[in-house]
Amino acid sequence: MTAEDPYTVQLADDVYAYVQPDGGWCLNNAGFVSDGSSTLLVDTAATERRTRALSAAVAATGTPAPRFVVNTHHHGDHTYGNGFFAPTATIVSHADCRKEALAVGRQLHLIWPQTDFGDISITAAHLTYTDRTTLHVGDIEAEVIHPGVAHTVGDSVVWLPHRRVLFTGDLVFEGGTPFVLMGSLSGSLRALDRLRALGADTVVPGHGPVTDPSAFDRTERYLRFVGEIAEKFHGAGRTPLEAARATDLGEFAALPESERLVANLHRAYAELDGLSEGGPVDVSAAIADMAAMNGGRMMACHA
Repeated sequence: MTAEDPYTVQLADDVYAYVQPDGGWCLNNAGFVSDGSSTLLVDTAATERRTRALSAAVAATGTPAPRFVVNTHHHGDHTYGNGFFAPTATIVSHADCRKEALAVGRQLHLIWPQTDFGDISITAAHLTYTDRTTLHVGDIEAEVIHPGVAHTVGDSVVWLPHRRVLFTGDLVFEGGTPFVLMGSLSGSLRALDRLRALGADTVVPGHGPVTDPSAFDRTERYLRFVGEIAEKFHGAGRTPLEAARATDLGEFAALPESERLVANLHRAYAELDGLSEGGPVDVSAAIADMAAMNGGRMMACHA
């Protein structure tokens, strides 16, 4: 095993996190909970190869194949593997996650056409909800909660109150740069308060190592930093790219994917202009600006 290999962390007798280092572009986390007869999987992976490795990791614990798969949001690194579980599992997501997954289709193929994603079929949720729902994994209650528009318009978190474990999806990038282009800056800040109120002891982020609730504070500091930069440069008539290039990242300089600052500024500017949270922005322009911040090269897909 190398430092780059995915690994499984047993968080309790019945809860596991599946971590894909180093958590960069397209290297997401998953997780699963099982009572020994029924299993819930949180998210899949970006490629056929990585999804098959995830499935093998579930089986290696002696856990049954998933009965439920919960998608925390529609991005392909969390949903591309749905089809490999769908023959026997019910895919569950927020209603807007399903809509977005169908609307964007093979989104990662468009951004990274050279990546071998394998035999991927876009498989959206079979079962959707709008505010919150509870899935019963044997006697285990898994609460699936929409925290509002945050990372995307259709986010879900999975809360296991019996173990005080919270799967946040991409509301948290532990050790990486937060990303709110397709959601909301202000909504993300409110969502963090909702997550704090749950009282988790263990936090499984969408990317990066397993952590604790201090991750909410780290995420909030960065998002408030983005808001301050946006107000400063938006009022001065500077573009998001000009603002990002003129910004000293300070305590956030060491975070990977720093190019996400300019995409986050696109969203912050839109909200300053009065766009509704999660309203449509020019995603292609923001991606082009991230590439410009990345030395003129598209960011690497690590899957």
